[in-house]
Amino acid sequence: MAASELYTKCARVWIPDAEEVWKSAELTKDYKNGDASLQLMLEDGTGLEHKLDPKTKNLPYLRNPDILVGENDLTALSYLHEPAVLHNLKVRFVDSKLIYTYCGIVLVAINPYETLPIYGTDIINAYSGQNMGDMDPHIFAVAEEAYKQMARDERNQSIIVSGESGAGKTVSAKYAMRYFATVSGSASEANVEEKVLASNPIMEAIGNAKTTRNDNSSRFGKYIEIGFDNRYRIIGANMRTYLLEKSRVVFQADEERNYHIFYQLCASSHLPEFKILKLSSANDFLYTRQGRSPVIEGVDDTKELCTTRNAFTLLGINESYQMGLFQVLAAILHLGNVEIKDRDSDSSVIPPNNRHLTAFCELVGVTYQDMSQWLCHRKLKTATETYVKPLPRLQATNARDALSKHIYAKLFNWIVEHVNKALITNVKQHSFIGVLDIYGFETFEINSFEQFCINYANEKLQQQFNMHVFKLEQEEYMKEQIPWTLIDFYDNQPCINLIEAKMGILDLLDEECKMPKGSDDSWAQKLYNTHLKTCSLFEKPRMSNRAFIIQHFADKVEYQCEGFLEKNKDTVNEEQINVLKASKFDLLVELFQDEEKATSPTGQVPGTGGRTRLSIKPDKSREKSSKEHKKTVGCQFRNSLQMLMETLNATTPHYVRCIKPNDFKLAFSFDPKRAVQQLRACGVLETIRISAAGFPSRWTYQEFFSRYRVLMKQKDVLPDKKLTCKNVLEKLVQDQDKYQFGKTKIFFRAGQVAYLEKLRADKLRAACIRIQKTIRCWLARKKYLRKRSAAITIQRFTRGYQARCLAKFMRRTQAATIIQKYRRMYVEKKRYRQKQAAALAMQTILRAYMARQKYQALLREHKVVIIQKRVRGWLARCWYKRCLVSIVYLQCCIRRMRARRELKKLKIEARSVEHFKKLNKGMENKIMQLQRKIDEQSKENRSVNERLAGLESSYTAESERLRGELGRLRGVEEEAKNKTNQVSSLLEELERLKKELRATQQEKKTIEDWAQTYRDEMEKMVSELKDQNGSLKKEKDDLNRLIQEQSQQMTEKMARAIAQETQQLETDLNEERSRYQNLLTEHLRLEEKYDDLKEEMVSSNVSKPGHRRTDSTHSSNESEYTYNSEYAELEEGSRAAEDVTRGIDTSLTLKLQKRLTELEQEKQSLRNELENKEDQFQRARARDDAEFKKARGAELEYESLKRQELESENKKLKHNLAEMRQSLLGDAATNAGAPGSPAYKVLLEQLNASCEELEVRKEEVLILRSQLVSQKEAMHHKDEKETMTEPSVYAEDVSKLKDADELKQACIGLKDTNRSAAPDFHKLNEDGELWLVNQGLKETIRLLEHQLQTQRRTYDNEVEALRGELQNVKEENNRQQQLLAQNLQLPPEARIEASLQHEITRLTNENLDLMEQLEKQDRTIRKLKKQLKVYSKRIGEMGAGQTEGQTSPGQMVDEPIHPVNIPRREKDFQGMLEYKKEDELKLVKNLILELKPRGVAVNLIPGLPAYILFMCLRHADYVNDDQKVRTLLTSTINSIKKILKKRGDDFETVSFWLANTCRFLHCLKQYSGDEAFMKHNTQRQNEHCLSNFDLAEYRQVISDLAIQIYQQLIKCMENILQPMIVSGMLEHETIQGVSGVKPTGLRKRTSSIADEGTYTLDSILRQLSAFHSTMCQHGTDPELIKQVVKQQFYIIGAVTLNNLLLRKDMCSWSKGMQIRYNVSQLEEWLRDKGLMTCGAKETLEPLIQAAQLLQVKKKTDEDAEAICSMCQALTTAQIVKVLNLYTPVNEFEERVSVAFIRTIQTRLRDRCESPQLLMDTKMIYPVTFPFSPSSLALETIQIPSSLNLSFLTRV
Repeated sequence: MAASELYTKCARVWIPDAEEVWKSAELTKDYKNGDASLQLMLEDGTGLEHKLDPKTKNLPYLRNPDILVGENDLTALSYLHEPAVLHNLKVRFVDSKLIYTYCGIVLVAINPYETLPIYGTDIINAYSGQNMGDMDPHIFAVAEEAYKQMARDERNQSIIVSGESGAGKTVSAKYAMRYFATVSGSASEANVEEKVLASNPIMEAIGNAKTTRNDNSSRFGKYIEIGFDNRYRIIGANMRTYLLEKSRVVFQADEERNYHIFYQLCASSHLPEFKILKLSSANDFLYTRQGRSPVIEGVDDTKELCTTRNAFTLLGINESYQMGLFQVLAAILHLGNVEIKDRDSDSSVIPPNNRHLTAFCELVGVTYQDMSQWLCHRKLKTATETYVKPLPRLQATNARDALSKHIYAKLFNWIVEHVNKALITNVKQHSFIGVLDIYGFETFEINSFEQFCINYANEKLQQQFNMHVFKLEQEEYMKEQIPWTLIDFYDNQPCINLIEAKMGILDLLDEECKMPKGSDDSWAQKLYNTHLKTCSLFEKPRMSNRAFIIQHFADKVEYQCEGFLEKNKDTVNEEQINVLKASKFDLLVELFQDEEKATSPTGQVPGTGGRTRLSIKPDKSREKSSKEHKKTVGCQFRNSLQMLMETLNATTPHYVRCIKPNDFKLAFSFDPKRAVQQLRACGVLETIRISAAGFPSRWTYQEFFSRYRVLMKQKDVLPDKKLTCKNVLEKLVQDQDKYQFGKTKIFFRAGQVAYLEKLRADKLRAACIRIQKTIRCWLARKKYLRKRSAAITIQRFTRGYQARCLAKFMRRTQAATIIQKYRRMYVEKKRYRQKQAAALAMQTILRAYMARQKYQALLREHKVVIIQKRVRGWLARCWYKRCLVSIVYLQCCIRRMRARRELKKLKIEARSVEHFKKLNKGMENKIMQLQRKIDEQSKENRSVNERLAGLESSYTAESERLRGELGRLRGVEEEAKNKTNQVSSLLEELERLKKELRATQQEKKTIEDWAQTYRDEMEKMVSELKDQNGSLKKEKDDLNRLIQEQSQQMTEKMARAIAQETQQLETDLNEERSRYQNLLTEHLRLEEKYDDLKEEMVSSNVSKPGHRRTDSTHSSNESEYTYNSEYAELEEGSRAAEDVTRGIDTSLTLKLQKRLTELEQEKQSLRNELENKEDQFQRARARDDAEFKKARGAELEYESLKRQELESENKKLKHNLAEMRQSLLGDAATNAGAPGSPAYKVLLEQLNASCEELEVRKEEVLILRSQLVSQKEAMHHKDEKETMTEPSVYAEDVSKLKDADELKQACIGLKDTNRSAAPDFHKLNEDGELWLVNQGLKETIRLLEHQLQTQRRTYDNEVEALRGELQNVKEENNRQQQLLAQNLQLPPEARIEASLQHEITRLTNENLDLMEQLEKQDRTIRKLKKQLKVYSKRIGEMGAGQTEGQTSPGQMVDEPIHPVNIPRREKDFQGMLEYKKEDELKLVKNLILELKPRGVAVNLIPGLPAYILFMCLRHADYVNDDQKVRTLLTSTINSIKKILKKRGDDFETVSFWLANTCRFLHCLKQYSGDEAFMKHNTQRQNEHCLSNFDLAEYRQVISDLAIQIYQQLIKCMENILQPMIVSGMLEHETIQGVSGVKPTGLRKRTSSIADEGTYTLDSILRQLSAFHSTMCQHGTDPELIKQVVKQQFYIIGAVTLNNLLLRKDMCSWSKGMQIRYNVSQLEEWLRDKGLMTCGAKETLEPLIQAAQLLQVKKKTDEDAEAICSMCQALTTAQIVKVLNLYTPVNEFEERVSVAFIRTIQTRLRDRCESPQLLMDTKMIYPVTFPFSPSSLALETIQIPSSLNLSFLTRV
């Protein structure tokens, strides 16, 4: 693409600037090849001529389109160069307040100097599991990428954090480690991740200090390896440190501080435990007051020391060792205050009893005399003797400072070593992630040895970075199979060789250190002699012989040689070290033992491989060898750096480059000069340069097609997207070198995307203009037609009115003319001569005037013609000249083209083909330029012609208009002549009429004066009366209004107070529920962790042979495994686990037990509070039911008395039976009826049968008595209440007999039985029980007759129901017709899909309804058949029994004794299930553990397992077996927990057991006997209530279990929905074509095009429907389903909004439309399911408002006010974040200005809300389980054989 095409008018470029580095300007004139300068205009409107370099002719950098400014990834920019990078970072940092930006594989982090709320746990959870390109840039995204690659590629990772001091390296590294600790968790119970994080405050305290650039600057480099196990959980860490700045211990520059730990100790010197340190203020010590800035604003050193001590404790360094460390640190401070004075010029002395030296000696345990001696002397050794030499004061002071630095360095190393010990675990490390926090490139006014080492390390890191970037580029090209061209990039290996190679700077420095008289000057001369002429990177300053310059990759740095040798040697007086080694202070001795470790602060025994304690007297041989092998600081640093590079090369690196925006620590202030220096130094621009050298812009074929579809014609679109893109791109970009086609992507050169964006914007702009033109035309025509119609209407009415007026006037004129004709004739004859004279005079004047006017007009016309002639001639000449110039230029171009063609042909013959191609390429470009110029000239010619044609047409139109105006004026002249004749007559008539008018006005005035006087008097009287009346009314209205206002205020006040109190109570209740359920969740988590620990301990014990002895009787067959054995083993395992755990970590066990106890107490207190709240609520409701309870109490008391009577009689009968058996057994030896004899057996059988029959009769009598009592009470209250009591059990059973014949037969049988039994009832039953039976049967007959009438009424009701169903069918038919009409309007594909979907839904609903009806009918049929058999048998037995009762006793004695079987009447089922104690485990196993919801449970009655368990529980209650009740409930709860733990990820399982647990809980309430739960029961259900046990406590336990299952269900749903939400709600384009794909960088975002594996909104809706149908199928309560759906929608809304707030690419107008459409689809789903009232829609309100915020206008103050009133559900932070992230997708959209955002912040300043940015996706609404009684009768439940519960017996 030629430069003339890009550098056109209005193109924007970057030009260098001294202040802003780069300044934006706009071309005011097109650039042409050969121009020496560019005409520019700056942004402030200033004109500028930018001269080009005459040698290079390099044009200024082009600016990127506005649509690309502010991109997340710098590689997404079309033009990749320094000003584009700088401007993009500035826009993101200053305008959008975004501190992170990608630059390919590098994360650029700018220090905001302000605390930002973007590092919370919610942000960590949002980035966890996300792709790096899908979210906005963040340090957490880099950490997640490293963690993911470690798990996926099985390769160690490294995060390299670099930057200069104050750029935020330490904070970035800290947040990266926090992310790993939060996401991965710990693999053991020791909380290793907390220990890893606890190392940060320790290292900051001893290694960080305040500098002029940073308040918390790391003065050392560190590399932390965070170890992970094979499940990628943190198991430990290891830290390596580099080049501690020891000189800071003894010297600090102005506005700087020493290491933090010294100031923390001084600030805490008032504490009692620190009194022995003898510390005071930091200003009292030399080592802490030199910087004159002892306090950091906003930092409390006392609190920081507490944090440091807590971190030491967490890492296992006990209090004694901590105090030892503090003693050493305090001793260093005292040593710095030791004053050394001159004794003479060559010696010095310390005054005796120096306070600080005394304190130093006491703290470190050495003698005062030795320390003072060797501080002022040193021992010199020669080959023959050793002598002591005094030191001058300056040397002694330097030796003192060297000792302080050495002690601190040893202490620093000791702490690092023990921190590493605390972080190492015994678990095998599978992989690690290293975090390198190292100093960046440094250059100061004076650079010394430290800066040299730092820059040397950065050279090595930069080389590794360049190679890695180059390697990634090469891999990408090879993967896409495009031609690989070697890219030239800066290789800094020569600079590294200069430093570390043989005879390099470090080698020469070490060699000079070994020389006896080596000095900095001699070393500098060696450097000059060796490298000055051989290495171009080494230079010598002009004005110095003690410095050298190295050309580093970032900049030239001048190093001062002074101090290099001393710092490299790092020498300390050996005798001073020996004095310290002889100390009585063990910790100090340990510091100076290089290999031996005396003790360990964690209590561990040191290894046996260490050396023994060093002797005070040094051994000469060992001393000599140690000197020989002692390494210099430079050598040590080079070796450690080499190890670091080997580690980094063995890992996958991730780069974080920290930038310091300004030197004044101002929040969000950007200094371009400082930023550019750091960008050049940290390698970001090198990354840009490498990317720009190849193909930086990369698009997939689908993304290219979606973005640039507007540039394609319909015929260009082919089914193959790849081929389509190729064809279109070849037409759009002629130069094929500007792009390459890969396998899956298109690669573009720099600038090509901007060119394509320009073409796209031009096309869209033209389309917009056409659309606007058409719409404006339509609007104008519509407005014109409305105006035309209105004008016609007005004209019609006006003309009609005028015609009527004209007709009236004509009639009057005709009459007046006849009257006036003769009179005027006389008048006219008299005045004719006068008028004739006047007319002649007027005509003369008028004609003269008109002649003059005509002359003036002709004169002007003549002049206009002359002017037009001249102008047209000039225009014609100009046009001719331009045409001539264009023709000549065209001829020149054509001739030049032909000449070049001839020249080209000649050169073809003379040169090779390749050279010809190169020349041809240049000629083609020039031809294309000439062709474009020709096209431009032709366009200009056409525009001039069109302009001339327009001028001619306008001139013609103007001439016609003037002619028409002339004709009009002539007509006006004629009309004026006619009007002049009428003037005189009208004047006379006017005079006469004026006289009459004056007379009439005089009379009228007189009458009006009299009337006015009278009116004033009357009005005065009326006004007085009205005033009196109004005042009275006003007083009345004021009183009424006052009364009404007071009453209304009182009412509103009371209502408001009640509403507030109610709302507050509800809020408190919900908060208590939420707290309680959260504690319940925490309790469950601890239980699960405890169970896991037990299982691990059990498994570890089992796996170890010989630890347990297996009983020989124990069976290993798994099929015979019972739950008793399982429980036993679990108990044994738990005991073993407890023993092992107690042995491993007693403190941890006690901590867990204490925490568990606290949670239990808090849980109990919350439960009590909840119960109190519920009791208050129940008491409030109970007041309304007091009367009902009183009425019901008498009946319950009566029933309880009857139960007691029944129990006493049963006990008496059993006692008599037992006595009879004993008497029979006692007479067995002498009596003939011995046991085993026939008589004995017959008698025993008869007695047993009689007892059983007696019990049955007693039960029936009691039942009939209760029925009679209830009937009497019902008859008694019939007049008072219209509602009858519930019918008896028999009446209810009879009512279910539908056949009328059966009813009649039953009535006849009952009457016959009554007649036959009545005469002899006194003989048969002397206590009158049969008479009561007879009376009960009569009452039953009456009820049967009443039931017949009820059946008739039921028939009428059924007819009405059928009519209602018919009406519903009609409505359904109408709805189907409407749906059909809607479907006909859809496209064919959508119509078919919609019709199929609707038909499937309809058939599914009908099928479910029919199945439900069929099951109900089957149950009803079985129930009726069973009841019919029971009644028939009962009637027959009663008749037979009475007949047999008439037989005399004598007849029975005469007959022989035979074994007689007395028939027993079949009892009615009581809704209980009996099981044996040993079958309980089998019951739990078959009904809970092995029941599969997808298998057998699908065809069951909803809640059948709950009903079966409750029926078993009822039987245990019936037999009064408390042990059985307890074990059954415990086994049930434990089994449900076990199945949920085993299959907790299966939604159907969790939903199934949630429904059954709730049903079981409702059954416990419904049949508990409490009045509050018995209101909706039938009489029979009330009889089934529990009689012996109050299970209220177990109800609470089961309620807690239901809460746990509910939370498990929510987590299960969240795990299923989580991968769908972002893709379906944000990324997928539900409305295709609305949002275009923007250019992306190296970090490719997830495509919005729906692939096969991509989730869409339909996926979410299908999943929600599946959840809903599953819960409905399992019989979940509707209220509970509503709560689940509300939680589902909250998760969807929260996750979507959080991702929206963290993704800049999603914040656009089109994405807001997509979100609103998706939300409307979710609302439609709620409407279809009938769940609009469940509160789910309200949970989406923040997301809806965020989508509206993306779409509203954001310019004026009115817009800001509208936004503030609209976004009530969003916090201020969220609103500002969305506005900052708002990104236009097209050029037609505008960015949000910074001023508008500040306006929003100002208006929202008074809001009281949480500053949290993201919504809590883990929040679960507190769940409630409203009581839902069941209408299902327990006695009608049938147990399917598929459940394998044949051992249960119905009772």
